[in-house]
Amino acid sequence: MKREEIADLMAFVVVAEERSFTRAAARLSMAQSALSQIVRRIEERLGLRLLTRTTRSVVPTEAGEHLLSVLGPMLHDIDSALTSLSDLQNRPSGTIRITTVEHAAKTILLPAMRTFLKSHLEIDIQLTIDYGLTDVVSERFDAGVRLGGEMDKDMIAIRIGPDIPMAIVGSPDYFSRRSAPTSVSQLIDHQAINLYLPTSGTANRWRLIRGGREVRVRMEGQLLLNTIDLIIDAAIDGHGLAYLPYDQVERAIKEKKLIRVLDKFTPDLPGYHLYYPHRRHAGSAFSLFIDRLKYKGAV
Repeated sequence: MKREEIADLMAFVVVAEERSFTRAAARLSMAQSALSQIVRRIEERLGLRLLTRTTRSVVPTEAGEHLLSVLGPMLHDIDSALTSLSDLQNRPSGTIRITTVEHAAKTILLPAMRTFLKSHLEIDIQLTIDYGLTDVVSERFDAGVRLGGEMDKDMIAIRIGPDIPMAIVGSPDYFSRRSAPTSVSQLIDHQAINLYLPTSGTANRWRLIRGGREVRVRMEGQLLLNTIDLIIDAAIDGHGLAYLPYDQVERAIKEKKLIRVLDKFTPDLPGYHLYYPHRRHAGSAFSLFIDRLKYKGAV
């Protein structure tokens, strides 16, 4: 295969991943017209349409998705190998791409970056908030952050935070209309404000203690939201009960905007872990980041 053909395929992968010629052109630092010609040239060479173009988006066809699934991980490995060459330099450099949930970003990652980025000016960090169980390889992330036990067993997982106290809360206005529950079984009479999980397309199940053992309860409710801040606002507005990390609602509880219930039935969740594939080359920048995040407290 000629060198220019490889370059063309790499350009196609970027367009397919970004789902946009505009964003792909910016990422590759080239003109959209040139990028469009490259994709058209590949399609003519293969005799297959790889992308469906609309006025607002670009969507891979079945053939395009197949080509992306094959080339994406390969090109990611090449990119990781090239990034690892920076280890030959005296100072670590490069971009670390992390997929994480909102709470971990707020409570662990952003606080860690305050000193880390000041000490390592050649390192950039890109955080993407996503509640799905992201495939870090196919999505071209260096690592992901999720609760302990949620990642695939073939991943390396490093604990980066303590267990997470949870709370069920509702507003005084809500409890003026419905009696506060005193047992898990009474939750059936309540409305929930749920966190949306894109991977399954359903609501997050609440982890509770019932009959002396931990269970996962699917709560019914009219509101399905995808950020903690929106859920807190909705709970304060009286739309229902919310199941959230205690540290995110502690202030509202102290200010009596929210009331905590069933605290004896809400076990702590396992702490956050950083996970990445076994075969990933841990370059110096990534290794430094891992060392900064490793949880050093009592489990």
